[in-house]
Amino acid sequence: MRIPRSTLLAGVLTSVLLGGTAHAAAAPAYKPVLTANPVYKSGELDLGTCQEEQAAPGDPQDVKKYLTGVLDCLNEAWAPKIRKAGYKFSKPSFQVITKLGAKTGCGRFPAGAQALYCTRNNKITYWLSPDFLRNPDDLRLMAVLAHEYGHHVQQLTGMLDAGTEYTGKNTRRVLDESRRYELQAECLGAAFIGDVWHSLGRSHDDWYYLVRNNGSGSFLSVFGLKEPGEETHGGGANVGYWLERGFAKESAAACNTWKAPKSKVS
Repeated sequence: MRIPRSTLLAGVLTSVLLGGTAHAAAAPAYKPVLTANPVYKSGELDLGTCQEEQAAPGDPQDVKKYLTGVLDCLNEAWAPKIRKAGYKFSKPSFQVITKLGAKTGCGRFPAGAQALYCTRNNKITYWLSPDFLRNPDDLRLMAVLAHEYGHHVQQLTGMLDAGTEYTGKNTRRVLDESRRYELQAECLGAAFIGDVWHSLGRSHDDWYYLVRNNGSGSFLSVFGLKEPGEETHGGGANVGYWLERGFAKESAAACNTWKAPKSKVS
């Protein structure tokens, strides 16, 4: 039985959590839209500047204004690259929530998540958790949004349509794909941060902290499901590896996880 993409990981994650760890097999060949997507040849992001709004701690409207400003920068940075690759560009819809359970288009926003990208309506839903509200200068605010925007890039360029549907017998392959999607989103997000870094006025300690502590800390997969750990998103060392690649190269060319060996997507 074939299960729709929007629900495929539900079965996979249940099998992992209840049936033990599923180890990834040798990576199979992937479709050209994944391995040779034209976006890889679109060149470096060249926005260069993104003015961060100063947000007052504990003020949801201030933090929302900050995130909306970052989203404007992400749209401006990625739009020319998407078009250069031959795809139609459209902005994702965006909502900020302060309470769990909000409608997302892919069900209710779940506990344990920071943000999610819904493929059904191309919407990013971002939860302003108490921690983020207390610390609105945390680079993770930007990193989480840039990661979810990485999924939007995957959507616009046809990558998300190329994934394998879960059949109940292909857990290893689907988990392998999940890690490649998620690590690619980390890399794409880092490419944006690298592009605008010198305009942010931040200490490199902010970046090093992000790399050392599992990146954006995105708790959800692209399909809006809770992340149990490394099986779906990759281990900390590999998250750091793809973050550093994106940050240094400032382009999608650095983020082709689909040609990477298993050792870099485990």
